[in-house]
Amino acid sequence: MRYDLTPFYRSTVGFDRFFSLLDQAAADGSPGYPPYNIERTGENTYRISVAVSGFSQGELSIVAKENTLTIKGEKSANENGNKSEVLYRGIAARAFERAFQLADFVVVKNASLENGLLHVDLVREIPEAKKPRSIPISTSAQAPQVVDGSKAAA
Repeated sequence: MRYDLTPFYRSTVGFDRFFSLLDQAAADGSPGYPPYNIERTGENTYRISVAVSGFSQGELSIVAKENTLTIKGEKSANENGNKSEVLYRGIAARAFERAFQLADFVVVKNASLENGLLHVDLVREIPEAKKPRSIPISTSAQAPQVVDGSKAAA
């Protein structure tokens, strides 16, 4: 059952963190699955590595829309086709959806699956118009003249 706490956000001050924690606790799915790393591989390059052992390339999807990167994994109902009985399931085979908020001008360059890790390479490409530029200071203006308080100068 899901409760809508939106009216409380408007009428309370200082309890927004409390209501956010309640929303997170009531959310479906485990926030720690699957585990992931975010690495900085260069000045403007990043890599997100998600542990997706047991998932094939066809069972994973990556969608970049606006400033959100969403990685989804859905297992097939019966992957092997054999009718064996699992006595202990230690390898997670549940579906997941993990969303990452991307900063402005960050684009996905590449995605690869190797050794049970899904690597998504990101690059921050700032347009020339948005980059800081240096403004030269000119010295051609005349220095201000000092006015002497004597009447002889007037």
